[in-house]
Amino acid sequence: MQVSEAQSPSATSYAYKASLIGSAHRFELTDDGLSWHIAGRSGVWRYDEISAVRLSFRPVSMQQHRFRADVSHTSGGRIAILSTSWQTAALMAPQNSGFRDFLVELHARMAKAGSRAELTAGLGRKTYTAILAFLAVLAVAMTGLLIRALMIGEFAGVLFIIGFAALFAWQVGGFVRRNQPRSYSFDRLPTSLLP
Repeated sequence: MQVSEAQSPSATSYAYKASLIGSAHRFELTDDGLSWHIAGRSGVWRYDEISAVRLSFRPVSMQQHRFRADVSHTSGGRIAILSTSWQTAALMAPQNSGFRDFLVELHARMAKAGSRAELTAGLGRKTYTAILAFLAVLAVAMTGLLIRALMIGEFAGVLFIIGFAALFAWQVGGFVRRNQPRSYSFDRLPTSLLP
């Protein structure tokens, strides 16, 4: 399910399956606004009624390269748009170019409509601060274990700790770096949060 041009050249669509059970979440950018169909519900949000867009990097065990856009409406509604779609019980397929093209076009249409939406990237500031604090405590604990292993001459333990720390930094470092809280503008979308 990729972005496709609908009947009229002014409509762009995107769809993904959030789970194996249930229908696809479908979105379309029309002249009237963002049209959405999710789990039997549907609606159209005018581009100038979209109050916020948050882009983030959200890997999961089945798909390590997954992105998310949370779109909020002035009435309080919120919809999530994911860059992956469930194909089978063991396969979650990326839809990188379709997701990116859809979001770039959504931002362009919002800008053209004169939207005053809050555009943010990454995690919330409190969540991000909590993650950094946890990582700092973990780093101190790992450093303590490394020093202890060196002092008692347990070189196999030293190698294990260094290897684990390198793997952890590689896995978590990208998540933390991409999800740093920040604001962006309609003409400068954060490339690190688009596939």
